[in-house]
Amino acid sequence: MIYKGIEAGLINQDTTIIASSSGNLAVAVASICKLLQLKFIPVIDPNINTDNERLLTLLSYRVVKVQERDETGGYLLTRIATVERMHAEIPGSFIADQYGDPNNYKGYYGLADEILEALPQPDHVFVAVSSSGAITGLSSRIKPVRPETKIIGVDIEGSVIFQSQAKSRYISGIGASRVPPIIANAYIDDVVMVSHMELIAGCKALLQEQAIFAGASSGAVYYAAKAYLEVTGSSGTAVMIFPDKGYTYMSTIYNDAWVEALADKLAAAEPASI
Repeated sequence: MIYKGIEAGLINQDTTIIASSSGNLAVAVASICKLLQLKFIPVIDPNINTDNERLLTLLSYRVVKVQERDETGGYLLTRIATVERMHAEIPGSFIADQYGDPNNYKGYYGLADEILEALPQPDHVFVAVSSSGAITGLSSRIKPVRPETKIIGVDIEGSVIFQSQAKSRYISGIGASRVPPIIANAYIDDVVMVSHMELIAGCKALLQEQAIFAGASSGAVYYAAKAYLEVTGSSGTAVMIFPDKGYTYMSTIYNDAWVEALADKLAAAEPASI
């Protein structure tokens, strides 16, 4: 997105780049902008991991943190509204829009090519969704040459990407409070929804069973893939995309006290049974 913005003349040395992101996108753009000596302002929310917030503070020109939940119970719509307001206020600014810019998902074509080179005929590809860049880019590249490959989206409870009912989400890196426009270009065969606690269980299982120390969306993918393949009785080759590392979740997913508090919060939010 940044490269294409520069190529199109939309970004120069006087440009301030703004993005709604608390995770990989924000860290990537912050790193690129630091290297190119460009001003970058990520708009984050309270669900951000402490380490990511510290890193973004080091790399970015400024960090803006929203505090108000939107009407869906999440923060995404508040973040996007803040980005749009800042864009209107800052002359010559550029929005790195991971939800609507096609260059987001086109950036994943290289990963799709790597997958097909390593595994010419994958039976399943499991991908977590948030901005939907990964699943859109991978599926739109893989499906035309391997139409038999099933693309499985993995989402978290409370996200509205594949269902209409929104609820509060407490883990960053997966899900969204609105349907990302670029997902209209994706080819998705099936979807697995995971709960907060299933996601956490997936992270811990991935570490214990595979010695892979990964983050929220990776744990969700691992849990979902195992459950899906067991329920459907599918066999063959399954590809799982693990895009995040565990160290940024040390204070949350890998913190027993935080997990216990989250479990209590989720239980309190459940309607009482009759």
